[in-house]
Amino acid sequence: MKSASATSTLTQDSPRFTGKELRKKAARESHAEWDPAPGRDPLKILLAQGKSRVQDLLPIRYGRMSASPFAFYRGGAAIMAADLAPTPVTGVMVQACGDAHISNFGGYAAPDRSLVFDLNDFDETLPAPWEWDVKRMAASAVIAARENGASKKVARNIVLAGMAQYRKVMRDMAAMSYLDVWYSRLDVEQMIEILEGAHGSDWGVSLRKDTKKASRKDSSRAQRKLTEGSAEGEPRFASRPPLLVPASELAPALGVKDIDAIWTYLENLMGQYADTLAADRKYLFEHYEFVDMARKVVGVGSVGTRAWVLLFLSRRRKDPLVLQVKEAQDSVLAPYAGASKYRLQGRRVVEGQRLTQAASDLFLGWIRAKGPDGTERDFYIRQLWDGKMSIDIGGLGEASLTEYVRACGGTLALAHARTGDRVGIADYLGKNDSFDQAIAEFSLRYAKQNNEDFKAFTAEIEAGKIEARPGI
Repeated sequence: MKSASATSTLTQDSPRFTGKELRKKAARESHAEWDPAPGRDPLKILLAQGKSRVQDLLPIRYGRMSASPFAFYRGGAAIMAADLAPTPVTGVMVQACGDAHISNFGGYAAPDRSLVFDLNDFDETLPAPWEWDVKRMAASAVIAARENGASKKVARNIVLAGMAQYRKVMRDMAAMSYLDVWYSRLDVEQMIEILEGAHGSDWGVSLRKDTKKASRKDSSRAQRKLTEGSAEGEPRFASRPPLLVPASELAPALGVKDIDAIWTYLENLMGQYADTLAADRKYLFEHYEFVDMARKVVGVGSVGTRAWVLLFLSRRRKDPLVLQVKEAQDSVLAPYAGASKYRLQGRRVVEGQRLTQAASDLFLGWIRAKGPDGTERDFYIRQLWDGKMSIDIGGLGEASLTEYVRACGGTLALAHARTGDRVGIADYLGKNDSFDQAIAEFSLRYAKQNNEDFKAFTAEIEAGKIEARPGI
């Protein structure tokens, strides 16, 4: 375990080991281990996170986490980071996602407008052991499967399918050039064709419907869904508290008296943000002018961090661009993997995402901004919706969930192969399923721990010790 004062970095000249050497550091079978540390207090970790968040939104966060063990797991990245820190690792580092549960995979539109399946949440990204991402993903698969009614045996088989794909893709990547690895990605159309080839054409029907729906999820749709007309003749964000609240309505509670001054400050911030974009994307962005801003509650684990939506209209045609501005705090991995080499946490997220994803959002950038309370905070910026496709995991049966987890496993291997020693990892994993079996065993054990944590969490809510607002 590293101290929090250490710096977590990736280097191209890091030591290269054979699989045999790596197995001496951590036997593949050792990854099955899970025993809670003495004095382990998951709720203390969870509540400590809330101290830096918007206090009136915390009951929504806890309400969403109380919906199910899987929802609790989604919000508990900090808990699992602490749990993973003492577990066996080979010492091979990758640009880790940091929160690679299976709901953080999905489809989105690449700049070439193809729909890509990839990791899509990087709030916790940091150079860290590759095993941590694998265990986070695999345990989430068991929790989701059990929640969907699967037996332990079926849940184990689902994880084994995901791990087998991770191992296969990593071994494939080990035989490829750096350039070929960098260009590799999983297009959704390619994924549909694979599924149809393996299971028949019926498997592609619902996915093709999902892709058509995703292709319509863009800034124009965001404008139609989130805004309404105004006296100024331009659209403004609607007021739907507490999930969507225009900045003009929040201003009095934040002690802001001069909203025009805030607008001017925001316009200056957007100039700073534009400087984090590549020159061609900055040129594109400067066709738009700022119109409105609102606070928007999103997700589960990120509820309570400061998240905004910004509306821009093009200067000539008045077509919309809706950007999301999300607060970036220290990664939950930092106390154990070391601090980011980047001073700005928004930049940490953006640089990690660019390293890890096969294709990233055109408007991915960052800013540091001073709030009405005088505190400087870091943010990253991206499009709110750009072909986003999410899978309803709760609606997946055994076969569908197996294929979904298989896709997640392969995608995670692609991400890790971009920044880690793919040859060493592939050699370590080997041809047999020793590692797969160990991860499946760990996942079942950790899923049981998560259920116990969830029960303790909901008991605190029922006892009135934690305020929660379910159903929002």
